[in-house]
Amino acid sequence: MVFTAAVFLVTVPVFIEAPLVRSLPVVSLALTAFWLWLSLSLMSRSSTRFWGDLLLGFSWSWLAGSLYWGWLRWEPLLHIPVESIGLPFALVGLRQGRGKIGNLFYLGSLIGTALTDAYFYIVGLIPYWRQLMHVDPILASPILQSAIEQVQTPWGQGWAVILALVLLVLGILPLRQGKLHHWAFSGAILSTILVDILFWIAAAAA
Repeated sequence: MVFTAAVFLVTVPVFIEAPLVRSLPVVSLALTAFWLWLSLSLMSRSSTRFWGDLLLGFSWSWLAGSLYWGWLRWEPLLHIPVESIGLPFALVGLRQGRGKIGNLFYLGSLIGTALTDAYFYIVGLIPYWRQLMHVDPILASPILQSAIEQVQTPWGQGWAVILALVLLVLGILPLRQGKLHHWAFSGAILSTILVDILFWIAAAAA
C-alpha cells in the first residue's frame, strides 16, 4: 500500500499540479499549507501515522514544484536547487531517525528528478525546455517535435536506456529490505520512469 501510494503521489499530482501552477501559482503554493496540516493531523494518530509521514514528504515536493513551475520555470539551472528545498530537513530527520517514510519518499522523488534533468543536459534538450517556457502551449508542438527527434537519435536512446537501468537498480534494490520506508523510496524512484514515459507519449502526440 505504501509503494502504491508513493507511485500515486509522484505520478497523478504531476498532471494536477502542472496545469494548476501555470494558471494559479498562488493557489498551488497555498495548497502546501493544506498538505502540511493534513500530514500533521494524520501523524497525530497512531493508526494513520505512517500515512501522515508519507504525506509530509510529499508536501516538500509539492512546495518545490509550486515555487519552481510557478515563478522560476524559465531557468532550468534553478530546477534542482529549488526541488532540493526540503533536502536539509530530510537529511536531518533521517539522521535523527524521524520521518523515514516521508523523508525517503522525498529523496527518491528528488533523485528521480535529478537523473531526468541530467538526461536533458546530456542529450541537449535544455534549449527546448527554455523555448517551451516562453511560448503559448498552443504553439508548443513544433518545439516538442524537435525535442522528440533529439531523443530518438542513437545518443538520446542510448542515454535513455542507461537512465532507465539506473532508476530500475535504485528502485528495485531497496525492496529487498522489506521496510515501509524502503517501499516509499522505491515507489518514488520507479514512478519516475512512468512519469518520463507519460511525458514522452504526450510530447510525441502533440
